Amino acid sequence: MSYRFMRVLVMFDLPTLTKKDLREYRHFRNYLIKNGFIMLQESIYTKLALNAVTAKAAVEHLKNHKPRKGYVITFTITEKQYNNMEIIIGEKKSEVLDSDERLIIL
Repeated sequence: MSYRFMRVLVMFDLPTLTKKDLREYRHFRNYLIKNGFIMLQESIYTKLALNAVTAKAAVEHLKNHKPRKGYVITFTITEKQYNNMEIIIGEKKSEVLDSDERLIIL
């Protein structure tokens, strides 16, 4: 098995007009956090995956927990493409280490 780190990005726009909508929004957001997704921006989350197979499994798992209404987009990119991301305004948050640099293989 090869390890070619991938990134799964999830972008969503969910309705928040009713209490039921807000409950689904919170449920979906909590699902993302519990499953290792890190907030990149509001409504944009990312997760590091070991390879394309685990990235695809993460997307399939996400499909099983999608909200009823709204708009959810996922796409998968390589870690190298992710690291080439250019921040135009602001700076990258350093509170959470979300790169493969912290990975220790024994």
